[in-house]
Order: sequence, then structure tokens, then C-alpha cells
Amino acid sequence: MVAESTGGTTCQRYAECPGRVYMGAMRDFIIVLLAADMLAVVVVMLIGAIGMVDANRDPRTSNKLMRLRVILQGVAIALVVLLMATGV
Repeated sequence: MVAESTGGTTCQRYAECPGRVYMGAMRDFIIVLLAADMLAVVVVMLIGAIGMVDANRDPRTSNKLMRLRVILQGVAIALVVLLMATGV
């Protein structure tokens, strides 16, 4: 592990650098949110694809599913940008 300098002290362990622990925990939380969001996108896509097979489908339901998918994909992109911006 590389020593990190924080205001005159050198961090050798995570316990000595609470900021690093916080950033690591936030990164892990964002990754879990991203995975859940990606799973939700896949589920919405599958529901939409299964709905296209039904002869009595409602076009409004298909439209709502498409909107939900686009919103979820936008959230996923925002989370990826957030991960890249933090650089952790």
C-alpha cells in the first residue's frame, strides 16, 4: 500500500485516513446502485419484448415501458459518470 500524505501526517492504514474509507464505501455503494439499475433495465426490456408477442397488447403500456427504460439508462449513465468523476 502506498503511503498517502494528509495535512502533515502520512496514512499507512485505512484507519488513519477516514476520507479514504468514506470514498471507498461510497464507490462500493454507487457500484451496487449501478448494478441494480442495469438489472432493472434488462427486466424492463424483457417485459417489453414479452409484451410485443401478445396480440392484445396496449400501445400505451409499451410507450410507458420505453420511457422507463430510457430513464433507467440515463440513471445508469449518470452513475458511470459519477464513478469516473470521483476517480476512486
